[in-house]
Amino acid sequence: MFNKTKITLFLIFSALTSAIIPAAAAGDLSEEKLKSLMDHVGAYVESGRLVGATTLVAKDGEVAHFETYGEISKENGTRMSEDAVFRIYSMTKPITGVGLMMLWEEGKFKLDDPVSKYLPSFKDQRVFAGVNEDGSLKTVPAERPSTIRDLMTHTSGLTYGVFGNTPVDQLYGKAGVFNPELTLAEQTEVLGKLPLLYQPGQAWVYSLSVDVQGRLIEVLSGQTLGEFFAERIFAPLGMTDTGFFVRPDQLDRFVEIYAPNEEKQLVAYRGDFFGDFTVEPKSESGGGGLVSTTLDYWKFAQMVANGGELNGVRLLKQDTVDMMHRDHLPENLNGIAGGAQGLGFGLGFAVVQDVEKQGGATNEGEYFWGGMANTIFWIDPKEDLVAIFMTNILPSGIYPLRNELRDKIYSAVEAD
Repeated sequence: MFNKTKITLFLIFSALTSAIIPAAAAGDLSEEKLKSLMDHVGAYVESGRLVGATTLVAKDGEVAHFETYGEISKENGTRMSEDAVFRIYSMTKPITGVGLMMLWEEGKFKLDDPVSKYLPSFKDQRVFAGVNEDGSLKTVPAERPSTIRDLMTHTSGLTYGVFGNTPVDQLYGKAGVFNPELTLAEQTEVLGKLPLLYQPGQAWVYSLSVDVQGRLIEVLSGQTLGEFFAERIFAPLGMTDTGFFVRPDQLDRFVEIYAPNEEKQLVAYRGDFFGDFTVEPKSESGGGGLVSTTLDYWKFAQMVANGGELNGVRLLKQDTVDMMHRDHLPENLNGIAGGAQGLGFGLGFAVVQDVEKQGGATNEGEYFWGGMANTIFWIDPKEDLVAIFMTNILPSGIYPLRNELRDKIYSAVEAD
């Protein structure tokens, strides 16, 4: 589960990837516009706003651009490499969604099953309704049970406990939800007994719902989340550098995480959201616990873009993937943030519904998600395009890089 102290919310690549994936083989994209993309990201590094990064663009199922920038660690002077290992934080979430839907295809559950059918502590939940004079929370019964579909769309009534300051968010910390000594089963048990922030289905709130999905995977599969991911997703896709902690053989490739100090200079970050990913966690966070490489994550994203298959290995049916990147939010919500962002939400992905409201280059039907340390990926079915940006810098959204990257990449598509 997501841990407050660790936001628990790769083997042979340098030689191998340089042989099979040139750093900038433009293919169906404009080389001139890709050069503009590289110059733009390079300028962030040269100006000291980023220490290191990678960009990857795949078109029609093939990597057309893969570039590295800056350093893995400015303290060590280690150049960024194609097999650098990044903290991907919430880019873990779509992997968890895929894992859960693999079990759905096997008939292990129905999307509208109550969560309590598999996790008893979620039975008879109550909903926050105010604060009493003594500081205790007023609650009312949930109008209906939260469902697995609610978990997958962030409409379950849960919150995150660290990104907001409501009385329910505060209660998560007091109740020990983020205790790093607890197992995923124990953390989920605590969470299920706490009041919901809102009635299920009545709001979209970014939350610990995906960590609960991870626990569901454990219950439904009979494996730990790490075992399930390794056996059912990572091994079949050849994601040899993805996991819940950094192996000893990966340490020299593990990207340092940075944040600006008071002088706006980037220094190694060791604040509240820092986690020691060199130690195997007691609780594996399906919401934010993985480390991965750019190429590993491309394999996952390309599998999804291909409709559930990569290199002859099929994890999901095409119909299942199509269902996952359709909007599943209740009509009463009119999208995320009441439709102000032009986004809906599928089963694990945000989905672009209104291009104009997005305020930048994109296409209707694009689906995506990002990580707290400013990583992002997106899949565009219209252009048959997958894009990935990796870096490790806090806070989230410190620069408008995500929109800038979209503009540069779509410009390269249009200019071809």
